[in-house]
Amino acid sequence: MKCSVCKNANYYTSKNKKKVERKLEFQKFCKFCRKRTTHKEARMTG
Repeated sequence: MKCSVCKNANYYTSKNKKKVERKLEFQKFCKFCRKRTTHKEARMTG
């Protein structure tokens, strides 16, 4: 999951790809922004 404000990757999740077609989006705490922000599913490299 990637913060929509500072664009840092803070969380890792998995989803059922057969049932969920849209990208996941949650309100999570960002340790870089030091507040709750919207985190969206992003492509992870590495």
